[in-house]
Amino acid sequence: MRKSTVKLYLIPNTLGHNTPSDVMSQSIGKIIDSIDYFVFEKEKIGRAYIKSWCPNKSQDKLDVQTLNKHTTQQELIRILDPCMAGHDMALISDAGCPGVADPGADLVLLAHQSQIEVCPLVGPSSILLALMASGLNGQQFAFHGYLPVDKQECKKTIKKYERLSFQNNQTQIFIETPYRNMRCFELLIGELSPHTLLSVACDLNLPSEIIRTKAVSEWAKGELDLHKRPCIFLYLQPSA
Repeated sequence: MRKSTVKLYLIPNTLGHNTPSDVMSQSIGKIIDSIDYFVFEKEKIGRAYIKSWCPNKSQDKLDVQTLNKHTTQQELIRILDPCMAGHDMALISDAGCPGVADPGADLVLLAHQSQIEVCPLVGPSSILLALMASGLNGQQFAFHGYLPVDKQECKKTIKKYERLSFQNNQTQIFIETPYRNMRCFELLIGELSPHTLLSVACDLNLPSEIIRTKAVSEWAKGELDLHKRPCIFLYLQPSA
């Protein structure tokens, strides 16, 4: 029989190349040091993160599994085998918080269904940090993930979200693949109404961080260099 309380820890990662202890509690390092079973999105990134917290922890003794968008349902079930055998585990994303815009959500649901205690730990979420700093409505908001790749579909979707924003007084939030950031930024400026408020949050938690909120009419093409930099885009069309 496994021990009565088995835990799956959801451990946040940094949003860039900074020291984890600068943006997270030291208690996370203590938990990592006490666990030998880990689930990473990418093993190399995960192991480096463990080492940054616990440089003396033996990497050879770690039981490591990977979870990404290609993981099958059968593979997902097997990932929790250590928990079923009575061992605590930790799920760590490549960046930010596990389960938020992240494939780890499927494993968390399975943990609940398997009566494994889920323990989320506090750390940086680019989505919430951007919303906090935007000045837009934090009571009503929606995160949509990625916009369509097709340019015409992307334009339609931008306008659809803008209508929802106006109707519901709801901040619209999404991300983009970093190499398409500039195209996305220019489409937003071109498609949104002049008085819609557009916020761009780039390189959050890093020395190069940029967070700006302005009416679309006040933004200019080429004003920001967002190419290959992690960004969050938010907008809200005021009702008055």
